[in-house]
Amino acid sequence: MRFLFLGDMVGRAGRNAVFERLPGLISDFNLDFVVVNGENAAGGFGITEEIFNNTLNAGADVVTTGNHVWDQREALTFAPREERFLRPANFPKGTPGHGSGVFMAKNGARVLVANIMGRVFMHPELDDPFSSAEEILSACPLGDQVDAAIIDFHAEATSEKMCMGHFLDGRASVVVGTHTHQPTADHQILNNGTAYLTDAGMCGDYDSSLGMEKEEPLHRFLFKVPKGRFEAATGPATVCGLAVEISDRTGLAEKVAPLRLGARLEETIPAFWR
Repeated sequence: MRFLFLGDMVGRAGRNAVFERLPGLISDFNLDFVVVNGENAAGGFGITEEIFNNTLNAGADVVTTGNHVWDQREALTFAPREERFLRPANFPKGTPGHGSGVFMAKNGARVLVANIMGRVFMHPELDDPFSSAEEILSACPLGDQVDAAIIDFHAEATSEKMCMGHFLDGRASVVVGTHTHQPTADHQILNNGTAYLTDAGMCGDYDSSLGMEKEEPLHRFLFKVPKGRFEAATGPATVCGLAVEISDRTGLAEKVAPLRLGARLEETIPAFWR
């Protein structure tokens, strides 16, 4: 199975880059399943139902989120009825929406996708992410109930992300980190066959501070007071993500590589998809 994950869409620049690039990526590389993190798509803060639907129309099979999931209040309304829209699974019971689900890939594979949020340096502090992952994967074990299992671990601390990867090694096809908006260079297949990346990076303007116009955060660092509001940067965006070849026999990763397309960062396309 050919799987693509795209990191956090940030603002109009990021989401438009995804909408423009994703259909071609799907057709050119015969992708079977695509997950996009959309939690910063609406001006850098949250996501609207229109943006969610446009992301699906561009070819995403599932949209994940994170700590900004409720920044646009309408998300509380559409989250319960949209199975392909995921909020972190370790929100307390009774929180609107879905934290995981099983979906059908284009090749007929049953794909579990789970969105889980870390607790180190994160707000709000949610339930234990490791217990949440254990509960989800125990209910849908790889190779039995599902043919592939994808975990979007939305977390700040690299140590927490790496430990989640090792915790799920051999039980998930992919554990990919989101939230910090900076693509890391540690893509690898762990000892028991799980593809891992600490952070997929963002889909947004990298001439910025994490996708935001850089003047305001710079002012706050220099003078310790806000001058105005954070605004999403509007320059040319780079699409960043992770490409994985998943075995149809075992559900574990066979190949993994980063994907970057855009004006700012060095472009890279997985050699095994060329």
